[in-house]
Amino acid sequence: APGGGDDDDDYDDGHYDEVELDEMDFDEAAQLYTYPCPCGDLFQITVAQLLAGDDVAACPSCSLTLRVLYDVEEASDDDAP
Repeated sequence: APGGGDDDDDYDDGHYDEVELDEMDFDEAAQLYTYPCPCGDLFQITVAQLLAGDDVAACPSCSLTLRVLYDVEEASDDDAP
């Protein structure tokens, strides 16, 4: 309800949850990070999306989204010395 404010503890900016990048599973072949979605599918975000500054992983089977917490350096480990 507008002005309520009591029910937004679990919902920040409309995202289902926030997850650290290192908590996600990485598919090296697909260059894709995934995380289990409550609907049974997987939230997905690509390395390219992360490098472009996109921090929202979407589930292809439902409308939920996940905010990914990361540093750009973390996403581009390949460039590390």
